[in-house]
Amino acid sequence: MKNKKLEHLTRRSFLASSLRATLFGAAAAKGIAVAQQTPWRNWSGGLSFQPQGRYDVAEEEQLVDLLKRTAGAIRPVGSGHSFSPLVPTEGHLVVIDQLNGILDYDNDTMQATFGAGSRLGDLGEPLYNIGQGMMNLPDIDRQTVAGATATGTHGTGIRFKSLSGYITGLRLITPTGEVLDIDNSNEDLFNAARVNVGSLGIVTQIRMQNRRAYKLKKREWTAPTDDLLTEFDERVANHRHFEIFPLVYSDYSLALSIDETDEPIGQTIIPAEETTLADLRPLGVNATPAEKLAMNNARAAIAEVTEAVDYSYKLLSNIRVNPFNEMEYSVPAEVGAECVREILKTIYDEAIDVAFPLEFRYVSPEDPWLSMAYGDEPHATISIHRNASEDYRPYFDRIEPIFWKYGGRPHWGKIHSLGYNQLEQLYPRYKDFVEVRKSLDPNGRMLNDHLRKLFIA
Repeated sequence: MKNKKLEHLTRRSFLASSLRATLFGAAAAKGIAVAQQTPWRNWSGGLSFQPQGRYDVAEEEQLVDLLKRTAGAIRPVGSGHSFSPLVPTEGHLVVIDQLNGILDYDNDTMQATFGAGSRLGDLGEPLYNIGQGMMNLPDIDRQTVAGATATGTHGTGIRFKSLSGYITGLRLITPTGEVLDIDNSNEDLFNAARVNVGSLGIVTQIRMQNRRAYKLKKREWTAPTDDLLTEFDERVANHRHFEIFPLVYSDYSLALSIDETDEPIGQTIIPAEETTLADLRPLGVNATPAEKLAMNNARAAIAEVTEAVDYSYKLLSNIRVNPFNEMEYSVPAEVGAECVREILKTIYDEAIDVAFPLEFRYVSPEDPWLSMAYGDEPHATISIHRNASEDYRPYFDRIEPIFWKYGGRPHWGKIHSLGYNQLEQLYPRYKDFVEVRKSLDPNGRMLNDHLRKLFIA
């Protein structure tokens, strides 16, 4: 691969080294990671703890030295956007967000190597400036590349893999400090490492398959939920991306399609769930029949299509400023609509007090062993949410068994209650992943309570 390291990264490294020397003294400047006593909490505020120490590493050499000269439990952390307890540990945290930026790229192969701590939302413009665009992006782009791929985070589209499915190579520092450059020359290790839940070691670099920079047209409208579910497969086939957000205690959903275009850029980008849904806010279980009828009539009236054209990285992801907690499962695409209908019916029949919309979309099958869409068939992913200020447990506990009924696989970064015995039935290569994990981390240094539940029988 052609080495085209960007000049500003060198200047940034120099400035970062100077700042570290000022803040932490000569030790940090010489490449020795310094532990700090800093509390940690995730994005939603649902998880928090006090680690023994926190190491902010700025160079791979610091990380290798740290892992070689220390012992005991250690966990990597990116942006803290996971809702499941992947990070809390009785040991130390390693923060990798200084390992960021485009490290090299090749426009012949349309690949680029990123520092694993890069935020997805910070890569769009630099990639566009070199003529590249990522194949797809998730709904929210605040995650780091390492965190998003480690948890199998995905976007929308039956022809599109998760972010992990576009990895062509990665660098993993094992718990003993060994440096492994992994690609498809070792197929088993490659398919274990691309969705690794942070349990194999600490990833520092990720090479991704991209494409030429491109523009998209985004369309949003409301329509009856049952019609959209009935027509879902047809709409998926006719659009690059298509998904719906069923509005609970309503007969309507917000529909969203995205397609490639050469049209000129136009219209301000407004996150759909922050604007359209402000006018379509569900009333909840306490609304009277007359109020619900009036709201449904209002929803039907607000059915005009809104459109926006912009660069791909500006339309594929949205800004979410109101924290929430989330559960997401994938089920075989052929039963996805049926699963959504049962969830909605359960909410209505049991008068569950929730106002947050569901999210329903398709994803492509792929090869990483722990991918939600591992195998040969496409999967539907269904998400339920609860505002961060509310107790999500009664709602999530009631809906989760519905996902199990349809053979659901949990998103690793979202809330779920499954352990080893259930998971090894859902993922054909689960035991193989566990063996790879044991070989790279025989002492379980990368494990916390949650990961022990996932990977130890």
